[in-house]
Amino acid sequence: YAYDALEPSFDAATMHLHHDKHHQAYVNNLNIAVAGHSDLAGKTVNELVAGLSSIPEAIRKAVQNQGGGHANHSFWWPTLGKGGAAPVGELAKAIDAKFGSLTAFQDNLTDAAMHVFGSGWAWLVKMPDGTVAIESTANQDSPLTAGHTPVVGIDVWEHAYYLKYQNKRADYVKAFFTVLNWDYVTGKFAEKA
Repeated sequence: YAYDALEPSFDAATMHLHHDKHHQAYVNNLNIAVAGHSDLAGKTVNELVAGLSSIPEAIRKAVQNQGGGHANHSFWWPTLGKGGAAPVGELAKAIDAKFGSLTAFQDNLTDAAMHVFGSGWAWLVKMPDGTVAIESTANQDSPLTAGHTPVVGIDVWEHAYYLKYQNKRADYVKAFFTVLNWDYVTGKFAEKA
């Protein structure tokens, strides 16, 4: 989608900066970190992040930070859009079973996003048993490292919102729910791991 496709909730300037500068830097720095490690060349970024404990110690932190930034953002971009007003199918059932309602889920995810100290993410994740949970990660850490599958993520790094919302993280998080592409998220949840 175009940089301005999510206006007025997410402004074009932030989307351009976020995608072309911040996300691109994670990709570039991950490539630098894994250069010379031919054993890692065939792995996807998600495989690298999920298997962090098997990454050579000398580059593990770089893969955690840069690979996590790349994986998190690659997951996040397609979850944004204007598809559907609510989850359906198995995702709707899982959210209702865990939280009681969509509103309660949104309140819980908002709370998690608001309580990330500094930079990080708030997530709805699919657990290995198919249930859902809310968790947060610091910096660019990924739920994949813990064996959890991201379903919805709110990027609460200031680069995601500061140009438009400045220090008003709550306004940004509220706006996030207006551009969450529930059709896409519901489809991803239904995919087998």
